[in-house]
Amino acid sequence: MLFFFFCATFSVSVFAAELPQWHGFVETSFGYKLDDDGLTKHHNYNMLESRLQLKSSYFFSQEGLLTDWQGVLRVKGDLTVDGYYGAKTAGDLREFNLALRPTDRIDLKIGRQILTWGTGDYLFINDVFPKDYVSFYIGRDDEYLKAPSNALKVSFYPDMFNVDFVVVPEFEPNIIDSGDRLSFFDSFQGGIAGRASDRFLARPPRTARNFEYALRVYRNFGAVEAAFYAFRGFDKMPRSYQDEARRRLFYQRQHVHGVSARTPFLSGLFNAEFGYIYSMEDSSGNNRLVENSMIKFLAGYEKDLGNDLKAGLQYYYEQKLNYGAYKKALLPRDYFWDRSRQLITQRVTKMFKGQTVVFSLFNFYSPDDHDGYARCSLSYAATDQFKVVVGANLPWGEDDITDFGQMRGNKNIFVRLRYSF
Repeated sequence: MLFFFFCATFSVSVFAAELPQWHGFVETSFGYKLDDDGLTKHHNYNMLESRLQLKSSYFFSQEGLLTDWQGVLRVKGDLTVDGYYGAKTAGDLREFNLALRPTDRIDLKIGRQILTWGTGDYLFINDVFPKDYVSFYIGRDDEYLKAPSNALKVSFYPDMFNVDFVVVPEFEPNIIDSGDRLSFFDSFQGGIAGRASDRFLARPPRTARNFEYALRVYRNFGAVEAAFYAFRGFDKMPRSYQDEARRRLFYQRQHVHGVSARTPFLSGLFNAEFGYIYSMEDSSGNNRLVENSMIKFLAGYEKDLGNDLKAGLQYYYEQKLNYGAYKKALLPRDYFWDRSRQLITQRVTKMFKGQTVVFSLFNFYSPDDHDGYARCSLSYAATDQFKVVVGANLPWGEDDITDFGQMRGNKNIFVRLRYSF
């Protein structure tokens, strides 16, 4: 693509002129499965990998436009040796972008980058950018929950407010498992499936019509940080059916409009976020195969309780619109979804020994779905370079079709050993 050629052209001249400094880490990770559902490639573990991450930045200093525009070239990439797939070697370019400041009121970033905004903690409404839920459930570092995108980001800073505008020419979905590493509910098979799943996820074609656009307008009103969001693109999860007979799901078009606010409150920090998700391919809700429009809301509060102890709570609510039309269109054997869903989360973080030991517990609980997910970890930074993390991923639930209930066969305990340089 054009912007990759642009970045690559300048990176060649950069490395020829001056070798930049590289930083990163080497890490070994292992995740032992607590439940053997017999459905995935390996029954007793779901993570066994070694990883090398390298990152660097180059600040242009030669005479020219890139120096005048304060150009910065950033690169971050991972090389993994994945023991889960027989020591398969793979590369992941997480960042490769050029940042520019043509004027004091405009910033540009072009290339591969991590995009994120919104106020939720592990909960996303107006953050419509891709996530990696395989990494989330097997115990990789939280950094890997956010997946990269090839994009152009333009930031404006007029007097009244700030604006971020993003163009994504190539659709990137959420990273979800096909059944090799994680089991999940497969509606085509009528239950929990693993490697036997043969569903097909149809991505939108790579055309100019399928470019995605995201907008954030934000400013402070006193102590309140407020933002407005708009998005035109595709759902990052394949929730709709393209062809039942051929087991094809697809990523439907959607518009997302929302607002958020964050402010100090009662010696802590309060946040709220709202989003309206408009299903462009089923605006009336009477197509049983396409996800309905919906509204989503969350409110959260976090507070530092002293003695290196922090706690946070969140309440999340979503409701499908045109639900009567959806129910009327269902066939007798269809799986169906409830009109609304509530989710409560709780985070506790405690640090010990001069903040070198950190304990973290995050709980999801849905009183509607009767399911939940506990994520806990204990990390120890033995030195500035060496760190060990042990933890557990414990999803649970009564029904196969709920978000966390379908993942209950993937419980694991994990350990990560990292050396940073």
